[in-house]
Amino acid sequence: MSDSEKPTLLIIDGHSLAFRAFYALPVDSFVNREGQHTNGIHGFIAMLINLLQQQRPTHLAVAFDISRYSFRTREYPEYKGTRNETPSEFVGQIPLLQEALHAMNITTIAKEDYEADDILATLARQGREQGYRVLLVSGDRDTIQLVNDDVTLLYPNVRGVSELKIYDPAAVRERYGVEPHQYPEIAALVGETSDNLIGIDKVGEKTAVKWVQQYGTVENIVAHADEIKGVVGQNLRDQQENALRNRRLNKLLDDVELEVTPADLERKPLNENAVRDIFARLQFKTLLDRLMKAAAEDGTLTGAAGTAPSEGDAGAVSAPVVRTLVDEELANWLEKASADGAAVAVQLETGPAGITGFGLAAADDTVYVPWAAGRPDYTALEEWLASSAPKYFFHAKPQFKALSRAGFVVDGLAFDTRIASWLVKPGAAPQSLAEQVYEVLGETLPVSDPNQLVPINDAVSPATEAWYIRRVAEGQMIALDAGTRAVLDDIELPLVAVLAEMELDGVSIDTEVLSRLRGQLTDKANDYAARAYAEVGHELNLGSPKQLQQVLFDELGMPKTRSTKTGYSTDAQSLADLQESNPHPFLDLLLQHRDATKLKQIVETLERSVGADDRIHTTYDQTGTSTGRISSNDPNLQNIPIRTEEGREIRSAFRSAPEYETLLTADYSQIEMRIMAHLSEDPGLIEAFNAGEDLHRFVGARVFGVPPEEVTPLMRTKVKAMSYGLAYGLSPFGLSKQLRIETKEARDLMAGYFERFGAVRDYLRTVVEIARVDGYTETIFGRRRPFADLTSTNRVLRENAERQALNAPIQGSAADIMKIAMLGIAGDLIDQKLNSRMLLQVHDELIFEVASGEWDALESIVRTRMAGAADLRVPLDVQIGRGPNWDAAAH
Repeated sequence: MSDSEKPTLLIIDGHSLAFRAFYALPVDSFVNREGQHTNGIHGFIAMLINLLQQQRPTHLAVAFDISRYSFRTREYPEYKGTRNETPSEFVGQIPLLQEALHAMNITTIAKEDYEADDILATLARQGREQGYRVLLVSGDRDTIQLVNDDVTLLYPNVRGVSELKIYDPAAVRERYGVEPHQYPEIAALVGETSDNLIGIDKVGEKTAVKWVQQYGTVENIVAHADEIKGVVGQNLRDQQENALRNRRLNKLLDDVELEVTPADLERKPLNENAVRDIFARLQFKTLLDRLMKAAAEDGTLTGAAGTAPSEGDAGAVSAPVVRTLVDEELANWLEKASADGAAVAVQLETGPAGITGFGLAAADDTVYVPWAAGRPDYTALEEWLASSAPKYFFHAKPQFKALSRAGFVVDGLAFDTRIASWLVKPGAAPQSLAEQVYEVLGETLPVSDPNQLVPINDAVSPATEAWYIRRVAEGQMIALDAGTRAVLDDIELPLVAVLAEMELDGVSIDTEVLSRLRGQLTDKANDYAARAYAEVGHELNLGSPKQLQQVLFDELGMPKTRSTKTGYSTDAQSLADLQESNPHPFLDLLLQHRDATKLKQIVETLERSVGADDRIHTTYDQTGTSTGRISSNDPNLQNIPIRTEEGREIRSAFRSAPEYETLLTADYSQIEMRIMAHLSEDPGLIEAFNAGEDLHRFVGARVFGVPPEEVTPLMRTKVKAMSYGLAYGLSPFGLSKQLRIETKEARDLMAGYFERFGAVRDYLRTVVEIARVDGYTETIFGRRRPFADLTSTNRVLRENAERQALNAPIQGSAADIMKIAMLGIAGDLIDQKLNSRMLLQVHDELIFEVASGEWDALESIVRTRMAGAADLRVPLDVQIGRGPNWDAAAH
């Protein structure tokens, strides 16, 4: 009987593949409404669907381990003893995976005292003897020993479970230089780190293969150990029991008594109602669509016996053949594509501009355009990029920057699939197009492995990437709710070009200021360190938690701080608490040394970031936070302290360039409290802001029952900390710690606040409850942030989600307001043909470089746009500053 006539038995190692999927897919991108992480389940089922379509098995089973313990651990208790504790996010995924498999009418098998590998070995032997073509799917290399002419191993590669390497006897011989049944001999000699099987010292794979080729088995190698010279020979003689034990343990048993035989594993139709139920609980809508589509089109998914697949049949849509176009053909293609738009993938490589080509994709056609700067026959492409024709990108901003450097103008950004994905799942933006293709389409985008000197897979053409981008965009457009789509279209997409221009412009830096400050901070840090050493009588590494624990808790006998995995905490908060309760000169010097060292590191990072143009070009990440706020990286300009003398000195290094008149800084005053007043509709807060009162003095007068003029600085500090803390879910205990007061006083303070500002209390109560029902919070402008953990049975996760949900509408609305203001300002600068530039966005502040004679026009634009960015029940107050550098322009 030929292989094509044989029935096909597919056996999968369930735990092995689920773990691979768990580590291959981002944890936070796959969480259902109950707070259960599902990435391992999703990756496993996606792989399974592909396997069923590609291999069309007639018989199928998935084997699972019951626990880590088996007959092997009885012989060697340390077996697999080095494996880490199961990640908390993986807990609960295997039972749900098994439930999904049962709904698909797929048999699962587990056997007490045995491993899944032994089940695979037993069924593989039975299948071969009974005339089956056997396919094994496992990420455990021990299963290589099962490979023969009738048994093939499908082994996942380093990228997870989306690609499987085929190991038949020829492939095993090519890779290891031995027959498949001899692989365990190599593993026994070398050892298996994952199983905690210690091999022979200094015996690597190359030596082990040579010995196996010469002597055949570990037993024969040991019997001839005296013939093997050198250090490895002596190690073999000294440690032979390791190899013999390993060989006993890595032998897979093929005679396990199972309740099923291969004939019992014949494919059956899936239970559609059960599948829909479990997939709905898992929130696998795209995966469910794939499964049901495959079930409708492919009889193998409904239990009918299949035939061998045709060449290249993988069950996925085939990408169009890429055509290379230039000149008139390209112009004609772009003209036809302009109405519906095209996806764009700019081919980048390292360099000042770095463009080597363009991938373009219409609905059913893909085009590659090679690029060479300065050639005259690209006019049509330049005009199309500058036109309003819709364009779809994945991560458009770095491509916009490269295009700008090459002299292109880009307009018509209609969709950015990475930003769209982040809006749906804030904080979990896909890091690559391949990741997004898998998440949205359930398909695998071939990528080359950057760790391979000679990649097995060639990277796909940028034109094919563009085709995937278009398909992802089409799927996302359907799924986006109206509010999220409005945030995408009206705020996030227009902001891409604004941020790209800010990054390209950068900000001028006075390197002499940074150099001088670095020297001062170095001297300070050294002085604090020397004085700290003198206090304890010896030198130590002040950055070493272990050495600090020795000094603080053993030598100085201080009370223990909170317990950690490595002893007791030496973080900043713990040491500050310790210094308050048990003051000591060493602690004071240690904390000052840390501050000086941290500032020095900030300065050094800034110095390394200064470009050849004497400007720093930070990178803004629209998708870097869950709240919607913009983050700054390489370098981070949002971590420069503002309330310390050294922090202000650092800011003084940020200056206006010689050809500009000055810097203008604009800062929203108390924007989060103003949004709190708007959302809560509290009459007291609204009255304070509309009357132009000092908010914290006004609130202090109400809380403490005194006239505003009698509110002391201490009273004001307390109500300020409380007002902001409430919006972040601060507890009475947290407030007491922050203000260094008794918990009862903090509780009374909060009670007094809520008594007089009851609408704030009511708002904070309802915002979480509404989010618990809806599953998300929403900003004034419709930006949603999901909170699956609000219904979690895990108290810590649930309470953490509640605190975040309290503040999400406030922080998110503040982020939206800032972005809307930036868009308005950028548009006005262009419309009024001003040369002034928006340079930086830091928290609630914008920094501008003012061209000569443009101060009045720019100040008017900034005040108008920032104050008018949202229509609130209270005014948006904007503070303006002017000066030659960032510190001097402070307000």
